[in-house]
Amino acid sequence: METVRAAPRQDLDPELRTAIGRIARVPQLLVGCDYDGTLAPLVDDPTAAGPLPEAVAAVRALAALPQTVVAVISGRALRDLATLSRLPSEVHLVGSHGSEFDLGFIQRLEPELRDLHERLLDELTAISRAYPGVRLETKPASVAVHVRGADPDAAREALEAVLSGPGAWPDIFVTNGKDVAELSLLATDKGAALNALRSQAAASAVLYLGDDVTDENAFVQLHGPDVGIKVGRGDTQAAYRVDDPIDAVRVLAGLLETRRAWLYGEHAVPIERHSMVANGATVGLIAPDARVTWLCHPRPDSAAIFADILGGPRAGHFSVAPQRQGLPLGQRYRPSTMSVETRWSGITVTDWLEGAVPNGAAPATGRSTFVRLLTGEGTARLEFAPRPEFGQVPVRLQPLGDGLLVVGSSEPVALYSPGLEWDVYDDGGHDSARTIVDLAAAGGRVAVELRFDSQSLEPHPEPIDERQARAERPWRDWAASLQLPGTAARDVLRSALTLRGLFHAPTGSILAAATTSLPEEIGGVRNWDYRYCWLRDAAMSARALVDLGSLEEAEALLRWVDGCIDRTGGHPERLHPLYTVEGLELGPEAVIDTLPGYAGSRPVRVGNAANRQIQLDVFGPIADLVAAVAHARGTVRNADWRVVKEMVHAVERRWHEPDHGIWEARLAPRHHVFSKVMCWLTVAKALEVQELVGEEPNPDWVELRDRIRANVLLLGWNDAAGAYSVAYGDEDIDASSLWVGLSGLVSDDDPRFLATVLKVESELRSGAVVYRYRWDDGLPGVEGGFHICTAWLVEAYLRTGRRGDAEELFQQMLETAGPTGLLPEQYDPFAERGLGNHPQAYSHLGLIRCAIALESSWD
Repeated sequence: METVRAAPRQDLDPELRTAIGRIARVPQLLVGCDYDGTLAPLVDDPTAAGPLPEAVAAVRALAALPQTVVAVISGRALRDLATLSRLPSEVHLVGSHGSEFDLGFIQRLEPELRDLHERLLDELTAISRAYPGVRLETKPASVAVHVRGADPDAAREALEAVLSGPGAWPDIFVTNGKDVAELSLLATDKGAALNALRSQAAASAVLYLGDDVTDENAFVQLHGPDVGIKVGRGDTQAAYRVDDPIDAVRVLAGLLETRRAWLYGEHAVPIERHSMVANGATVGLIAPDARVTWLCHPRPDSAAIFADILGGPRAGHFSVAPQRQGLPLGQRYRPSTMSVETRWSGITVTDWLEGAVPNGAAPATGRSTFVRLLTGEGTARLEFAPRPEFGQVPVRLQPLGDGLLVVGSSEPVALYSPGLEWDVYDDGGHDSARTIVDLAAAGGRVAVELRFDSQSLEPHPEPIDERQARAERPWRDWAASLQLPGTAARDVLRSALTLRGLFHAPTGSILAAATTSLPEEIGGVRNWDYRYCWLRDAAMSARALVDLGSLEEAEALLRWVDGCIDRTGGHPERLHPLYTVEGLELGPEAVIDTLPGYAGSRPVRVGNAANRQIQLDVFGPIADLVAAVAHARGTVRNADWRVVKEMVHAVERRWHEPDHGIWEARLAPRHHVFSKVMCWLTVAKALEVQELVGEEPNPDWVELRDRIRANVLLLGWNDAAGAYSVAYGDEDIDASSLWVGLSGLVSDDDPRFLATVLKVESELRSGAVVYRYRWDDGLPGVEGGFHICTAWLVEAYLRTGRRGDAEELFQQMLETAGPTGLLPEQYDPFAERGLGNHPQAYSHLGLIRCAIALESSWD
């Protein structure tokens, strides 16, 4: 037997605490334990062996956690175990060393086994009468002989008589324990029972505690990430040991605390309070306390190296804080940049992402460096915990020269940190590192650089101030080139910079959002991956920037769209709703079950099944973007004209079909009003572009445009709803139906458009937000109001002469933003917090559209 580590009485063994912390974070956990000597102290009278109250509380609370199964596996008869333990039904009780899994077990024994049980009991009764203090415990499929109450000589003789007598019968199976021998009709043990429970629970790992010799059968079945804990003295196969049931309770309590925090994400920072850094190649999120909680590499749709926002510190983070702790004074963006400053008294941390080419733009390779500049006179504490591939790949940190190398990842990563001495330590199977920085002693400034695609720890030839200026200059120059409205100019600028940050410069694609799986309902399952380029969202984002005077993003996006069309082999109607940033098809949607999700909102998804849906609305925003670019430029590029014609061809072939719609409901396709309106818009904008090209209107296009419009007017209106509804023949109201008027398909004073605005307001608006819909989309739970829908209602108010209502709702929308001006996808008006992926392109393009509409409505 191997030597195990015994926990000191005053505290648990540090290695045991580490093991508990590690196993507490597995996706599916099975907790198993013995009863006597583990949950209940050993006593002379077995009928008085009540569990420790603290043990009952810990086991009950563990069993109530999701993805956690708790079982008590005892040598006692199941009926006696249930009576004595008083544990709730959520705890699986297994009696007779694994023979009894339920109380109906005895009725299922074959008649010959029941006869054998009677003969066994008679023989053992005769033996027990010869030795005072020997007691029998009768169970459905066995009889246990307890000798704890007999004197030592009598106990020894009694056990010898049992083992040489009925214990030697051919159909009897003997299990020896502490002062007990159990004779069973069935070949079973606690190890077999534990394996059955493991299979039933689909457990990722097992933690098992036991004190008896019979628990060794369970310990020998443990492997991989499992943890075995021996309670008390004696040889054991378990890797850890504690002294007594009180210590066993402390193990369970520690497991409960860690697992509950992991599962529920306690103290989750509100989504909208995170700030985004970007460099055109990738993006990251910074929490209000300067903790890097999200960063993917090498592309924004790649695996995360820091995923704290979805899994807590064990999922990866890079933290800076004053040594004395304390909340920061505030966080802000440096003017007209994507650099983030977090300030404490005596310490300022400035974070930015820079590219690897002289002008600061993102290179074609996407190589990035994340820079953290600490200034001031205080003392700061840094912690570096990279977890590549969402923490799926264990990594080691190798101190070398002026920094650390991240070893074990397929992508080279180095942390250049001259003058810092790092303490590298094991953190649940991964390496983390920490250090203390005395800024006063370091001259008032220290810079650390996380270098991707590099293992260089050589100093950069350029001073840090010049590098910062070079990284920020393109942002400032671009911001200065914008034509901002007078209305909410500061908010519009931050929204424009955010859209620019979601723009992937190497390819021209635009992300729908920076993150995956931030929940639409806290604790719910509506968690989706938005780190891709949706044709619709991207075109709308680029259009908002065109309206502010920036054509670069639109022109790059249209080149990207042209490439996607080419890959359809001449069938633009087969375009997918979304692609990777590189314009490729997504792989299957998958779940990362080792991450508990933001505030316990599971599952965490990678990929998006909407990739395979039919969304016929995507053509309209692209045609609208081409028209906007053509008007702004005064000319139409041949490539853009080709894209528009392909969009019209796609509409010609498919506009009459049902689809899944803008909201990507995982339901059967319907004839969505919004999709039909966007098909109409495609042709209408194509005719505008054709006029700019100098051609006569294509009569087939004119006929197609008018036919789609007539179809919408005839079938999109629902008399029972008194409005344009979500889909033909459905009474349900949907905010996207506002586009009947916003697109220009009907006039602003059309009575049916006015009625639809009132219907959306009455059924879908709640305070500062507008919900997408109230109809059943086939998913459990609820969601917040969508900022983009709020923006649409603001525009609809303006179009229908309700400027005061528009201004009021727009102001309320602005007030839901985080401290640095960023908006996630949704807002919960009751909890007053943001929901969904962050920051969301839809939300920020909606804000820009509203400000421009409010400004232009005065003209």
